[in-house]
Amino acid sequence: MGVGRVSVDLACVPLVPPACMPVFYPNLQLVFRARAAFSSSSSDPAIQPDRSHPLFRVVTTRAASHPRAPPRPGEYEAGRDREVVENLERMCEVGPSGGDSSGMSLFTDLLGDPLCRVRHSPNFLMLVRPSPSSVSPVLLVFVIELHWSVQVAEIAIGPESREIVGVIRGCVKFVTCGTKNPRCAAGDLDGASPVPIYAKVAYLLGLRVSPFHRRKGIGLKLVERMEEWCKEKGAEYAYMATEKDNEPSIQLFTGRCGYSKFRTPAILVQPVFAHRLPLPGASVVLPLPTADAEALYRRWFAGIEFFPRDIDAVLRNPLSLGTFLAVPGGCAAAGRWQGVEAFLAAPPPAWAVASVWNSKALFRLEVRGAARWRRALAQATRTIDRALPWLRIPSVPDLFSPFGLYLVYGLAGDGPAAPSLTRALFHHAHNMARADAGCRVVAAEVAACEPLRRGIPHWRRLSCAEDLWCVKRLAGEYGEGGALGDWTKAPPPASIFVDPREF
Repeated sequence: MGVGRVSVDLACVPLVPPACMPVFYPNLQLVFRARAAFSSSSSDPAIQPDRSHPLFRVVTTRAASHPRAPPRPGEYEAGRDREVVENLERMCEVGPSGGDSSGMSLFTDLLGDPLCRVRHSPNFLMLVRPSPSSVSPVLLVFVIELHWSVQVAEIAIGPESREIVGVIRGCVKFVTCGTKNPRCAAGDLDGASPVPIYAKVAYLLGLRVSPFHRRKGIGLKLVERMEEWCKEKGAEYAYMATEKDNEPSIQLFTGRCGYSKFRTPAILVQPVFAHRLPLPGASVVLPLPTADAEALYRRWFAGIEFFPRDIDAVLRNPLSLGTFLAVPGGCAAAGRWQGVEAFLAAPPPAWAVASVWNSKALFRLEVRGAARWRRALAQATRTIDRALPWLRIPSVPDLFSPFGLYLVYGLAGDGPAAPSLTRALFHHAHNMARADAGCRVVAAEVAACEPLRRGIPHWRRLSCAEDLWCVKRLAGEYGEGGALGDWTKAPPPASIFVDPREF
């Protein structure tokens, strides 16, 4: 609609009192404002009263319109935007089916909290992009004649039916991006341990654009606005994760936003069976006190990429179900835990450590589009597994209704038997998930060259062998005196740390 005023014919609109307008027209927000009392002898024909109705009569209507700039992305407000964002997520959510011709897709239910994947980070933000029509309401100016005067009522169409056409989430934190060698004291032949280099890094995730508003630059505007906020928070780098076959996302970030392909981790998923899994060999799994787990992680992950500086907050989060250490049976640590310092001073010949995160409390997943014969076959395997658990049949859990997952994170180890001990940790996590109703898979995300990867049990059909992380440098100068240089050009390491708060 152009600038100025245009007449609108309301002959087809039923005549109702203003007090009844919200009932007859629930999308209209009535704001009555007394403007003036016009006499029947007014010289303006547009407001000449019509006395044919005993109470009042709509004489004319004018629509006031003003040119407005496209709305900028704004901060998410739960009370106002939650339901609309959930509807948008349902429209956009299609799982990574890749080249699968089965028609199955993975859907995510955020359990009424669109912020669940960033809420536990130290600094986070969610932006929403309203549609132009929802923030530029049309004002319909009704001239109404009452028995005693003529009043004007302005009706704003739009604000009550706010439409959001795009969302994005982001968080900022300090993570390890490399190491530097400290200066050795005189006479110190062995030298000191490498010192981690921390950078303030932003993680962009959960970008969604309504299917009806794509190819209009909305995704680009959301990314740019989120990057502005990240820079305000002091972020030096920003990174995002997507599936390697998500071409629209890759083209947006690498083609238009200046990101470069950085890392290709793998998401490995193991189903939860009806039977328990025994620990392999003579391994023993020990729960670690949180303080010891933090000390072990800070010592071992000092130079591992993406290791969060606030690891203590991660381990103490109620969603972290514990940190577990697997060692060979018969070693000193298996008999009695004497603390992390004693363990590192005289470690066993092999060991592995990992933590478990309860993602089931944050979101649920569901596989949709599966054929009936697939569902029936999966049901048959579960029935046999429950009836004959000693056979240890690898049954297919019910993934066709909402289910939760446990995430294994902070995986590390040493020694020739470390992969076998890693398997023991995952069997332990499997048994934990088995005891939690509705938790049907155990997942982990590791680097492409992770040395312990061969010890992680998983089903290839459920896993994503090659995820894609892209990164971009936001700051003009390098942090910590330029000790690292441009992190975006660093070669891929053997291991990375995946923060469970953002999985």
